[in-house]
Amino acid sequence: MSEDKHKGERIAKIMARAGVCSRRDAEKWITSGRVKVNGKVIDSPALNVTENDKVLVDNKPLPETEQTRLFLYHKPAGLVTSHKDEQGRATVFDSMPDFMPRVVSVGRLDLNTEGLLLLTNDGELSRFLELPATGWKRKYRVRVHGKVNEKRLASLKNGITVEGVRYKSIIAVLDKQKEGEQVNEQGTNSWISVTISEGKNREIRRVMEALGLRVTRLIRTDYGPFSLGKMPRGSVSEVPENVMHAQIEKFFATKPPMPEKKVGGAGKDKPKQKFERKQDGKPRSSQKSKGSFDRKKSYEKNDDKAYKGKSIHSKGKASPGEKKSFNKDGKSFGKAGGKSSGKPQGRNSQNAKFNKGKPQKKK
Repeated sequence: MSEDKHKGERIAKIMARAGVCSRRDAEKWITSGRVKVNGKVIDSPALNVTENDKVLVDNKPLPETEQTRLFLYHKPAGLVTSHKDEQGRATVFDSMPDFMPRVVSVGRLDLNTEGLLLLTNDGELSRFLELPATGWKRKYRVRVHGKVNEKRLASLKNGITVEGVRYKSIIAVLDKQKEGEQVNEQGTNSWISVTISEGKNREIRRVMEALGLRVTRLIRTDYGPFSLGKMPRGSVSEVPENVMHAQIEKFFATKPPMPEKKVGGAGKDKPKQKFERKQDGKPRSSQKSKGSFDRKKSYEKNDDKAYKGKSIHSKGKASPGEKKSFNKDGKSFGKAGGKSSGKPQGRNSQNAKFNKGKPQKKK
């Protein structure tokens, strides 16, 4: 292994880039004795390695480095955002389609939280997108039970401290009350649109509890420039390469070019898959795959009304009937005409390009 601390890269960073795990998990794996370098078990992540070093994780070589890829996933409630759960509960990675590479999540969503979850095969990208320094906002639709005090809700823009934890500015806006809805002594279910910039553990639930409100449903609709749109629950959409590079320009500006030989790499490259479209509109791969997109699940009927015409289907100043998509440069949004039925659909015009499987190459 390299004796010069300026040569090579940190072992945890190499592991994360290979998509084995996140950088944080890599450090844990190293201290627990799961990683070997040149046949010797290491116990500290404070080590640089080069392409000449042989790296083994659980006695297996690191997989060959792949091009960075980014996916949008509509997480259903009831799944753990982890590769393995100590309690044996189902995880978001248990039902991934076979065409997916090994991926890690960008942050986490609680067991009962649903909505947009970003996945990537690059642990360094995952860490980069989790940092508040990116300036990306996380938007949620929150259903609460109780009487909402709009003045206290508006005061959240100045931040709030709950049980010694300081939360930065939160933008929370109460949806208008529907005609015919009655408010009893205990209050009623209301929908609130919430925008946060930090994403601390159970941030929204704890803040709402501090306001005397109980969260009964929590859906993340946006993560930075990426939106959930009308993706069916359990479905996955890949972000086109040009859009990914345009939206995460800072990351790729500092990312080193892919080496011809990967640290600790071994094995043959996997054949690339071709994605075609059947007559029924469902995606299929030229290789036989056990996994498939889940097109049968739908939103609960009682809550469909809460989505009609709401920001969950659009971003910016788009009106309820408008749909939006990225332009060819990947940086800006464009609007397309057409009314939305308000019902979950297999393909959203906003994510149409995302659902074509393999990212488009730059010309």
